[in-house]
Amino acid sequence: MDNPPRPSISGLRPSATAPRPSAHASPSTVRILGVESSCDETAAAVIENGRVFLSSVVASQVDLHAQFGGVYPEVASRQHIRTIYPIIEQALAQAHLRLEDVDGIAATRGPGLPGSLVVGLNAAKGLSLGSGLPLIGINHLEAHLYSAWLYRQDGEPFAEPQFPIVALIVSGGHTELVMMSDHLKYERLGATLDDAAGEAFDKVARLLGLGYPGGPLIQKTAEGGNPLAYKFPRSWLEGSWNFSFSGLKTSVLRQVRALEAHSSSLPVADLAASFQAAVVDALVTKTMKAAEHYGAKAILVVGGVSANKALRESVKLRSTVPVYIPHISLCTDNAAMIAGAGYYRYAAGQRDSLDMDVLPNWPLTEV
Repeated sequence: MDNPPRPSISGLRPSATAPRPSAHASPSTVRILGVESSCDETAAAVIENGRVFLSSVVASQVDLHAQFGGVYPEVASRQHIRTIYPIIEQALAQAHLRLEDVDGIAATRGPGLPGSLVVGLNAAKGLSLGSGLPLIGINHLEAHLYSAWLYRQDGEPFAEPQFPIVALIVSGGHTELVMMSDHLKYERLGATLDDAAGEAFDKVARLLGLGYPGGPLIQKTAEGGNPLAYKFPRSWLEGSWNFSFSGLKTSVLRQVRALEAHSSSLPVADLAASFQAAVVDALVTKTMKAAEHYGAKAILVVGGVSANKALRESVKLRSTVPVYIPHISLCTDNAAMIAGAGYYRYAAGQRDSLDMDVLPNWPLTEV
């Protein structure tokens, strides 16, 4: 039987005159193509040896979902369908590579929105089937952890984080404290019992009339405010490494209603700054205590909320061990982190079959 045809999408199988890498890859070089579509970003990237990203392309749907005040799942999955192959094509072109120049294809399997996950994973399956390249399903939370290992091809290399590591994963859908004893070995220490930190940012931003997405808007507004103006509560949940932000959110709501009853205008900047300070204090204090308790040699802060300037500054100021926070472009969902985690899974021998399905609620501890 004849071999199946190779992918013929423009850019995935370019002509012999297409730009190529300036030097041949050494036998020890492993390049992974990453594909990400877990929520509302369509992304693709090529990573070399788990650390150097040769390309990273992200198509954001923020403006599309702003009218809904949050991500609308059906709209997200339809947009992924429109953009997934052009984004993969662009990532390969930026890396000056053809599909056959990579060693494996890593795609987000979960957690995330089911419809969105299916688009990216099926695109990766199609490329794997047509090219014969191995397919690797990646946990999105694990990928966020490995974003802390990445740097640009033209960037300055830095020493890898040393184990054991305490990692704070903080985003719109997740807030977790994780212990990494080695590569691909995790223990969940604690998590939010209600709202994730990023979710709380979105809800408070909506309450203050700032719009969506809440994180960047709260940060920008807080820059002109007094973080000590309002003493919002911190839920320490003594005796555990868990978080809770529902009480803080309710406290902000009550304060807003009390102010509205006596004034026609809200001190939005002071409210935003005081709320942000409460979230950062809770996140950083618990992370520092966990790092000390478990004798961590490094701290990672990853996920969309790790882009927050106040959080980045506070954790670096208060930590007694090296702190690793990804570049701003790698904090929110991207495929570079998927390919980065994919490298370590590839090196460990993971190869997934084409009947692999998405896992929308896939916990990190079951990877």
